[in-house]
Amino acid sequence: MMVDSVLVHVCCAHCAAYTLSFWQKQGYRSEALWYNPNIHPEEEHLLRLQATKKLLEEMRVPLTVYPSYQPSDYFDALNGNQVQRCLNCFRLRLGKTAQIALENGFGGFSSTLLISPHQEHDNILAMGDELGLERGIAFLYSDLRRRYSDSRVMTKPRDLYRQNYCGCIYSKQERDITG
Repeated sequence: MMVDSVLVHVCCAHCAAYTLSFWQKQGYRSEALWYNPNIHPEEEHLLRLQATKKLLEEMRVPLTVYPSYQPSDYFDALNGNQVQRCLNCFRLRLGKTAQIALENGFGGFSSTLLISPHQEHDNILAMGDELGLERGIAFLYSDLRRRYSDSRVMTKPRDLYRQNYCGCIYSKQERDITG
């Protein structure tokens, strides 16, 4: 099956800049999906979304925003298991991306999470592959971590909001404790 289009899950503007450019340069019709019920609190969610909208408008990349902020989706996905919260969060967000990609005729799906050196890269890859097989859509993978600084260079002059924690309440608490 030839894949010519990719729906990319976007976690924030800074990770999106290089990642979306990368997939476009590979020849894929690339669009973005904002679905991040893990981001807490809602004000943080809105700041990240506004920065993403601004960037993608400038880049002329279409963005689908999953309707409304629903943190209950995230907490339901955790099912009380904080130990595996990241893996469950990847499943939730990548699963929604795969679903929407299929519904809208995309050949593949991916995520800006693949550029971050702060994410559990092997788990993202495994989850993307698993979901792709389950749903019958290609998970497009590239280890973009070495290009993380390129993405920051692309966004810094735009003066976009930049977060200092992954997004969930647990990562915020960890950041607050460790400084």
